[in-house]
Amino acid sequence: MPTVSSLSDLLPALTFSYLLLVCRIGAAVAFLPGLGEAELPARAKVGIALAIAALVWPTLEPALPPPPAEPVRAVSLVAGECLIGLWLGLLARTTALSFAMAAQYLGLLLGLSSAVLFDPSFSGAGTALSRLMGLGAVVVLFASGLHVLPIAALAGSYRLFPAGGGLPSEAAAESVVATLGASIALAFTLAGPFVIAAIVFQLVLGLLSRLVPQMQVYFVALPLQLAAGLALLAALGGTMTGVWLDAVRALLGRLPGL
Repeated sequence: MPTVSSLSDLLPALTFSYLLLVCRIGAAVAFLPGLGEAELPARAKVGIALAIAALVWPTLEPALPPPPAEPVRAVSLVAGECLIGLWLGLLARTTALSFAMAAQYLGLLLGLSSAVLFDPSFSGAGTALSRLMGLGAVVVLFASGLHVLPIAALAGSYRLFPAGGGLPSEAAAESVVATLGASIALAFTLAGPFVIAAIVFQLVLGLLSRLVPQMQVYFVALPLQLAAGLALLAALGGTMTGVWLDAVRALLGRLPGL
């Protein structure tokens, strides 16, 4: 049975190891798709981070470093864990953001660039269509169960990046650039049919303006552009969601730690 003195030595070590887990997991939860949305209250995010840390703590606790004697070393450990968590969360967030990026392109192509509102996903102004489809992407992630993959990668990251071992800056930067490129390419792929339709539509308008110079092209084109674009979106929305879901499943499946 542990004595009072042994408990007084054990409790700080256990508390420090748990807080190290909270640093990495909490930093990642702030960015994870679905769990890190701006609409989610900060208290809920903190509760989620504490709950995930409590679930994985019994398994990971033996591999965590003991409390260091030097305060500088303790601060370094905390900063390193937060950095790894932010990196993993950013990779997952960038992957899932492709649907909202595609919707942003669609909003501009459909003539909705004037109807803007604040979009927390981009920390700035965005079209209403982008906000709608961005929230829809979160719903699809939860419905398909893909929101579990980043959490599993977070738990498995301790095999690749043990607490206190630091983060390889070069490899981390390369993975961020590669993930960002894949996300942008996926967004352009989803918006591809609308880009082609917009080019054809503008060519037809240019031809009409030449054939009928007295026609008010802007007032005629804008309602047609909006109606045709929404009709095309209604026809291709299900296919776009399926393509995006398959691509995101593959990208999230390559997260470090899985």
